[in-house]
Parts: sequence; C-alpha cells; structure tokens
Amino acid sequence: MASKWIEEQPLVHRRDIRISRKSRIAAGLLVLLVLWRYGLPSSIHFGFSSEEPKQLGAVASEHALCSRYGADMLERGGNAADAMVATMFCIGVVGMYHSGIGGGGFMLIKSPDGDFEFVDFRETAPAAIVALGKNTSAGLRSGVPGEVRGLEYLHRKYGVLPWSVVLEPAIRTARDGFLVQEDLVNYIDMAVEETGEDFLSKNPSWAVDFSPSGSRVRLGETMTRRRLAATLEKISVDGPDAFYSGPIAEDMVASLRNVGGIMTLEDLANYTVVTRDTSHIDYRGYQITSTTAPSSGTIAMNILKVLDTYDEFFTPGTTELSTHRMIEAMKFAFGLRTRLGDPSFVHGMEEYENHILSAEMIDHIRQSISDSHTQDTSAYNPDGLEVVNSTGTAHIATVDHQGLAISATTTINRLFGNQIMCDRTGIIMNNEMDDFSVPTSSPPTFGHTPSSTNFAEPGKRPLSAISPAIILHPDGSLFLIAGSAGSNWITTTTVQNIISGIDQNLAAQEILATPRVHHQLIPNHAIFETTYDNGTVDFLSQLGHEVTWYPPAASMAHLIRVNADGGFDPAGDPRLKNSGGVMALQRRKFWKSVSCLWWN
Repeated sequence: MASKWIEEQPLVHRRDIRISRKSRIAAGLLVLLVLWRYGLPSSIHFGFSSEEPKQLGAVASEHALCSRYGADMLERGGNAADAMVATMFCIGVVGMYHSGIGGGGFMLIKSPDGDFEFVDFRETAPAAIVALGKNTSAGLRSGVPGEVRGLEYLHRKYGVLPWSVVLEPAIRTARDGFLVQEDLVNYIDMAVEETGEDFLSKNPSWAVDFSPSGSRVRLGETMTRRRLAATLEKISVDGPDAFYSGPIAEDMVASLRNVGGIMTLEDLANYTVVTRDTSHIDYRGYQITSTTAPSSGTIAMNILKVLDTYDEFFTPGTTELSTHRMIEAMKFAFGLRTRLGDPSFVHGMEEYENHILSAEMIDHIRQSISDSHTQDTSAYNPDGLEVVNSTGTAHIATVDHQGLAISATTTINRLFGNQIMCDRTGIIMNNEMDDFSVPTSSPPTFGHTPSSTNFAEPGKRPLSAISPAIILHPDGSLFLIAGSAGSNWITTTTVQNIISGIDQNLAAQEILATPRVHHQLIPNHAIFETTYDNGTVDFLSQLGHEVTWYPPAASMAHLIRVNADGGFDPAGDPRLKNSGGVMALQRRKFWKSVSCLWWN
C-alpha cells in the first residue's frame, strides 16, 4: 500500500503513455480490418511531417548519463525541476567522489513568471559542535546533510512528475550498475594518492562497492551501489522524511559516532532548507541574478560590477590589460569575502552585502585598481582576515520551454567527503565542517587571522564559494544559466564564463573551452591553467603578478545558453571526459496525414 506521502503526489504519467500506445495499436488494427473488409486502395499517400521537433528544454551536468536522465523527465511531460531532481540524484550515484545525499548545496531558481528564488540546502553544524582543528576526528567533520530536503522543496513547489518517477533512474543505475569511466578512475586515483592509503579496497564498507572482487574497479567495468539503491528506493516510496528519521538516519548517526562524531537523530530531524534573498546587478545591460551568503554569489556580482565600469573590456587588442583588471577585481572581491558568514548568525550581513554592491564600493575599487602594477595583499584586505578554501562540488543546470530555469551546485566537500561510508545505507558522509574558519592561538596562515564571521556554531552553515547565476537579455528573455564546481575557483570561473558569453558572445562549448585564471588573494598568486596564453601571462608578470600554473582541472563548469532563436545550447565542461549537455526534444510524429483513393 502506498504511503500517504506518495498518495499526495501528482498522478503517475506513465500509465497515460501506455494507454496512448495501446490506442494507437488498436487504431492500426482497425485500419487493417477496414482494408480487409472493403478492399485495397488504389493508392495511399503518406504526408510525412517536415516540422522540426520542438525543444522541451535542456540539461547540463558533469555526467552525460545523468543529463540524459534529466532530459528524459522533460520528454515524459516533466519540467526543469523534475529534470534537476533526477539529474542530481543520479550524480550522487555516479559522481559520489564529490556529491550525494550525504551532502548539501545551493540552488537558484527562475520561475516561468520571472521571479527568482534562492534555496539554501547547505549542511548545518550539529547542535553539539565543538571547536574544530587539524586533528579533529573524521566523525566531527560532517554537517547535517541537506540535499534530500533541498530536492524535496524543489519538487513540491515546482515539480509535476511523481517523486517516484524522478528517483527511478538513480535507483536503477545504483542497483543495475554503471560503466566505470575516465573521470571516476581519475578521482579514485587522486583520493588514494591524497590519503596515502587505499581505503576503497582495504576498508570493508567501501570495498563492497569499489573492490567487490578484491581489487579496485577498473576502467570499462560495471560498478553497482546496491546499498544506496535500497536507500533511494525507501526515500522514493516513503518520501524524504525516511532520510531524516528511522533506519537511514540511525545508520548515519551510528557510522559517525563510531569515529568520534556528535551528530544526533534530533539534528537530522530538525534540518530545514532556508530561502534567502538573491543578489542582482546589471552588466552591459544584461540582468544577472545570483545568490547571497553563506554562498559567494555577491562576490561574483561585485567582480562583474567593477568590470562593467570599463568600456573597452576583452575587445580586440585589450586582452592583456583586461585580464589584469579582472584579476585585480577578483583580489578586491576576495578581500571583501573574508567578512561573509551565515546571515542567520551574523548580525548585519544583509547590509554588508548591499554595501559590497553599492556604487560607493564599486567606485572605490575601480579607483584603487592601477593599470600599471599590482599591489601588496594589504591593499585589498586591510583587516588582515582570511577564510578557508572550499573543495569538491558538482554543478547542474536545467531549463524547460515554459521558462523555468535552475542553476544548482551540490557537494560533500573533499574527495569522498570525510571518507566515511555508512555500512547499511551506502551513504557517503560530507566533511563540510572543514569549511568553517577555526580559531587558533598559533601563527595564522599566510600571516592572516581567521574570520570570526565564519566560526562554527550549532545550526550554522559554513561559508561556501558556490555562486550559481542566471542571466537575462536586456529585454528580459533568458540568456544563460551558469555556475561551476571546483573549490574557490567556482566564483572566478562563473565570472569568466559570464564574460565569455556576454563580452565575447561565445557559444556554450566555446565558453567552457576558454582557458581560466584564478586569484583568491590569499595566497597572493595568480593561478593560470596551462593552456592560457603565454603572452598575456608574461605581460602580467611584468606588472608584478606572482604567477602559478595549474593543469586545466581545478574547476568544472556546466551551462546552458539560450540562442537568439530561443533554442537551447547546453554544454558540459571539456575538462571532464564524461560531462555532457543534453537537449530534450518532443518526439516527432512519423506522419501527420494519410489519404487513400479506393476502388469502386
């Protein structure tokens, strides 16, 4: 018997699809019967449809399989919310190294009527949180997961397909298996190298999934996550409450407490999503909306608003100087970021973020940027504060033909979170508490002091670099759904992708293929992807920038561009081997008319 939660959901559409197919078969049999009874026609004319299939929407994510599942929801009568839920649950199955139901994140939504909503489903500190430090046990590093509640909120408010339908692809993938591809192998190798031990093979709880035959899964093999499939099945049948109470919650609490954790069943039961104000600017006439603290959307908006004051920006002949100005704007913005924190705990945060985007602040930064040289760190961060570096994350963008658009980023933080696999449920727990700043009496990192606005408190959400954005044309029509994964590179990558789309008018795949630079002020290095133009880097070195090179793998962005004709242009980051953007198309009718001439 279906639970009350399921009975409250929309009617299942799949039955309607079966009925329509049966009806078509019956109609075909009737035609054959008429032909047999009254004779064959002298000629039959089939009027084939020449219409292009209608675009129902699009999905872009780090895994083409999950993007396809999201597009399937659109093709089954769902919308961008249904596509997001299906895609994110799938990413948690196949991209478990940095996301999943053991984590949380942020979501920016544009409704069909043009309203924006910022949904915060970031992890929260347990009620018994203690001061964290470098030697903190793994169990203390997990925050209360928010992803399931976040997807529940999205689905209840915007979704149209049943909850069980949007979870089905992820359940099937975890149960029946998925192909081990290049990205998964690379992240497995990175995690083992980072930790110095093969926990995926030696730890029995991990080995069930990652080393079922005694050695780690290899490229081209099929991997299953059957414990997680059973967990998702229960969430599908009994609703999201099944995650926050009962056996699933008990397994999470027990797994954490076995390694020194303090999370309780009450912490899980009390978790709620928070809807917050959005940030908004105009850039070259385009309308850009992003998020606010405890995310870093306001920081991205500050960078763009400063750069909007330059008339000649990334125009022919200005690339070198434009890059310098962009890096300088990044440094000032990251100096301002050191005072961000959870608005529910930090008094005056709304006023501070308004100040960050004020005309006075933008003018101050513009006047402080020199075109002839860079400056000491103190010029950008006079208070001498610092916040920690975020890690991990997965980004997803969805849109439908009715105008619902969603940009969401989810994370368990570092590779495989806190590296705790829950024995019975197959859930990988986050290490999001590491994103809080830590009070210390020892000499501060790089000579800077940890920011108290980001100290841990019971129920507080740590600061994040996540910066989803949705951009509208000057006439108000949808242009770009942007965002990124990849630690503090998230903010600067999102900024550069918006610049590539607006200032350089690049197509989606061209935007993502453009080499990137990152500067977060502390440490005071400009970090360039190895594919960046050497001439530009040499120019910046002459202006005093400390230069570091990095392989093109620090940030992974996925986005959807809307073309001038209204068509969708989704793309996955080429820095990943298995990413992909998928368009959802209305299935084309084989013919639109049949006419017959009969013998008398």
